[in-house]
Amino acid sequence: MSATIKLSSPATHEFWEIPVLYEDADLLALDKPSGLLTSPDAAEPDRPSLTKLLHTAIERGAPWAKEGNRAYLMPAHRADAETSGVLLLAKSKPVLVTLVNWFSAEKPGDQHLALVQGTPPEDKFTVDAKMIRHPLRLGFMRVDSQRGKRSRTVFEVREKFAGYTLLQCEALTRRLHQIRVHLRYLGLSVVGDMAYGGRPLLLSSLKRDYRLKPNHIERPLMARAAIHAEVLTLPHPVTGETVTISAPWPKDLTVAVKYLRRYAVGSGPIPEGGGDSLSPT
Repeated sequence: MSATIKLSSPATHEFWEIPVLYEDADLLALDKPSGLLTSPDAAEPDRPSLTKLLHTAIERGAPWAKEGNRAYLMPAHRADAETSGVLLLAKSKPVLVTLVNWFSAEKPGDQHLALVQGTPPEDKFTVDAKMIRHPLRLGFMRVDSQRGKRSRTVFEVREKFAGYTLLQCEALTRRLHQIRVHLRYLGLSVVGDMAYGGRPLLLSSLKRDYRLKPNHIERPLMARAAIHAEVLTLPHPVTGETVTISAPWPKDLTVAVKYLRRYAVGSGPIPEGGGDSLSPT
């Protein structure tokens, strides 16, 4: 059975080879690349989406689609375009309904990592801040305590650096851009998340003796919103057994944390669960 799903967009001439993280008769979990929409977006109708690419490939009889009962694939939960990592898909409508109900029940198990600018006052904290779509910026969200929908995220520090923090994030509700908006609400913008006040991470901002070669432009260590869906734990929709799916860190996050550990010393790893054990570097 194929360990990757190959997709392409003739309209944009983009190609993706997406690793399969987990698969059985009912579920398929992919390691979604950053930058790829999960579903079509009204704000960007011409931008490729994973769902549409999958369905197009299935209809034309792509080799991977003929394997392992892959005739029906639908995302069971929301994932922002810039977020990388675990994305779970259902292989049938009944399974999809069961998964959607589980994801809407405010149960823990959906664990993300976020690299943020700044340091939170506590090592573990919860944000309860209602969210609503932004009235003026299509595709954006904002906190609104009066008209917003219930939104709750639990955060825990995984590693501290000088001026930056690596956070574990558990969104118990799953609103669009929830982690990003809740962090912005606290004044902790996600690295690279320019839509919500974040800035790209530059090596020149960390390394004192940094020298750029003449006629070269510095490329950021992290240019997109630094959020990664690292672990998903849930009951299997058919058997009820616990399923845990993990996605390795993407290259950009691994490199960014490596240089932060090297040059942004001042606050080190949290003793339990942090430090070099988080990811190979």
